[in-house]
Amino acid sequence: MDGKFAELVAEMTDEEKVSLLAGHRMWKTESIERLGIPRIVMTDGTYGVRYSIPQIDGDEAGGQDFAAFLSVVNQRADHVQIAWGQMNLATCFPNGSSLGCSWDVELARQLGEALAMECQEFGVHLLLGPGINIRRTPLGGRSYEYYAEDPVLTGDFAAGVINGLQDNGVGASLKHFACNNSEVERTTMDSVVEERALREIYLRGFERAIKQSNPWTVMSSYNRLNGVQAAEDPWLLNEVLREEWGYQGLVVSDWHGIKDRPASLAAGNDLDMPESETRKADLLEAIRAGQVDRAVVDTACERVLKLVYLVKLGENRAVTFDRAEHHALARRMAAESMVLLKNEGGILPIEPSRVKRIAVVGEGAGTPVIQGSGCATTMPTSVDVPVEEILKLAGDDIEVNVFRGTSEFQAEREALITEAEAGVAEADMVIVFVNNENGYDGEGSDRRTLGLAPGHDELVERLIAANPNVVVVVASPDAVVMPWIDKVPAAVEMFFSGQAMGGGIADILFGRVNPSGKLTTTFPKRVEDMPTYLTYPGENGRHVYSEGIHVGYRWYDARQIEPLFPFGHGLSYTDFAYSDLTLDRHELRLGERVTLSFTVTNVGAREGKEICQAYARCDAPRLKRPVRELKAFAKISLKPGESQKVTLTIPAEDLCAYDTARRRWTLDDDMITLEIAASSRDIRLHAALRTVSSASVHRRIERDTQPVFVLANPIARRKVIGFLQEQLTVGAEDAERMLEHCANSFFGLFTTFDRRFRKTFSKADIDTLIEDINREMAEQERRAA
Repeated sequence: MDGKFAELVAEMTDEEKVSLLAGHRMWKTESIERLGIPRIVMTDGTYGVRYSIPQIDGDEAGGQDFAAFLSVVNQRADHVQIAWGQMNLATCFPNGSSLGCSWDVELARQLGEALAMECQEFGVHLLLGPGINIRRTPLGGRSYEYYAEDPVLTGDFAAGVINGLQDNGVGASLKHFACNNSEVERTTMDSVVEERALREIYLRGFERAIKQSNPWTVMSSYNRLNGVQAAEDPWLLNEVLREEWGYQGLVVSDWHGIKDRPASLAAGNDLDMPESETRKADLLEAIRAGQVDRAVVDTACERVLKLVYLVKLGENRAVTFDRAEHHALARRMAAESMVLLKNEGGILPIEPSRVKRIAVVGEGAGTPVIQGSGCATTMPTSVDVPVEEILKLAGDDIEVNVFRGTSEFQAEREALITEAEAGVAEADMVIVFVNNENGYDGEGSDRRTLGLAPGHDELVERLIAANPNVVVVVASPDAVVMPWIDKVPAAVEMFFSGQAMGGGIADILFGRVNPSGKLTTTFPKRVEDMPTYLTYPGENGRHVYSEGIHVGYRWYDARQIEPLFPFGHGLSYTDFAYSDLTLDRHELRLGERVTLSFTVTNVGAREGKEICQAYARCDAPRLKRPVRELKAFAKISLKPGESQKVTLTIPAEDLCAYDTARRRWTLDDDMITLEIAASSRDIRLHAALRTVSSASVHRRIERDTQPVFVLANPIARRKVIGFLQEQLTVGAEDAERMLEHCANSFFGLFTTFDRRFRKTFSKADIDTLIEDINREMAEQERRAA
């Protein structure tokens, strides 16, 4: 088929090629009718399909008529209507920060399958998701779309979504590539990331997802990366993505993310979205002036044609989705993902035998916060109201009293809190719904604080004083601080759980579903504890990722900071015991895998699910490593008293670090402790594994390498002694004695000889020696491998 694409491209004019690489209006590729090339439709949606009727059906360009804008604003319409006009109703599934807490790759695949069905019905060929940028800071405006602060969980989860989409004929767009971790100055900010962190944290999730799912498109990000606009970065898009990882799909820009169209095309960014007459003219002029290689233009056109072919091949307009069925799936996903943070005294679940009266407090109980704001925003097919779902499950056995509790308007708060205080005093249980500040949880603006919305912390504190049996239910895009957490017996974190959130939380509170979600990000006790605190959000257009590889839980472990709740934490209404860890090998080399087997037993009285996590801890690493790193995970379901053998496999490559001197991944000779855990701070089992490597522990020799490193390196030591013998006409013993005499010098070896012995050597001879040393070191590594 590739030959056919090349033939079509050969028949195109320059104008047709430029139009094919520029899209059509907001959400389509361009058609070329004379060659039989159709348009395809794409739209946003990491957790739901956002379908703008005027922009897609009506081919409306981006933006809108000024008078029409004023008419909508004057009606105080939702911002979504202002931006996109009338939209198709679609299922608003749990957002990424919520669903990621399920740690369930099969559930991720089911999300992809459901989104594919809705895309097929609406006529969408390419869904612009999933988004997998690392949740480096909980203040990030789009953190609610992303799955985790860890690349292993992020990559595996994204692969599940992508496979669910593409196996059902709808393309995915893995985004935003790369290091788009905050919304401050989002299109100009330079993410300054040292190479190890870039490789081991920020690119690793993309690499895992691509290898496991081969997304049909990858979306470049808005920001600059180490000084280069990401959409115009040949190192990122060609060298890493295509040459190193072998990616053969299409790279599409984020909307208006390209600033220099010819440069972006040369760098490997094939499709420029949305249509821009200015950028099209720039590209056409550059092609005609010979400033862009025509082979590059043709290759990009072939990639667009391949995408069109794939999605049209998968198109199935006979598909319709069952609204009720998808809502039920969203409810199950929500319940599977909610995290029971605390449950002292077993206050939850609610049981009619001991709870006769419940007080439900908070605006969120009646007007639920179900999603963030921005391009991912979905117009839901229906919305469960939490208090209504609570009333349904309470039935006639439990009295439910409802209090608004607080308000966005400060003038109303005191009266509302006072009313709630009086109303909850006689209740057997108080359920209070709180959330973060509205309007600072989405695209284009980062959150300003880790605190809850104004008045919500005060509401919780005063309810506790009135009645100690308080259960706090939190809706937030990412981590929040909880100054009252030690005073309440129970807390549930929902994140943004989508349109069925109300039913999902009711199922958790009443025990219809045993909570099994676990955190995919670390909750700090205070904003000052965050890894990013001193350098976020950057200044003068530069944002230095100062924590390096120590992102998220790695930072808290390295600094021995006690978090509010650790990565991987989440409680259940039952208990699990771990035992009998075994490894199928005790030495591991590159190309091999180690299989861990252990037993998990449900030692409680309820059926439940447990998320088992495997971490690796290096004993004496050559390079700086985190205290521990997640390497594998599994979610299992057990009946009371049931045991199950769990098997996890870790390839040796996943135990490598990126060696910036060698510019490649390396495995050390080291002892590794493999830990089986219920969270990153709850290690249950451990076993030792030796990694055997051909990689030298010695660094490459340079002109200014200090003598102590030469002495420690057998190859370098031998070669230098031979060099001295030849150059100075001395015996081996005298040459070695001279070298030993230089051991304490802080200068480079050859500067030291000049300084201490008044001996100089020609630059050519020194370069030949250094090249000879490094060549033999590399050959030794190759032979050992």
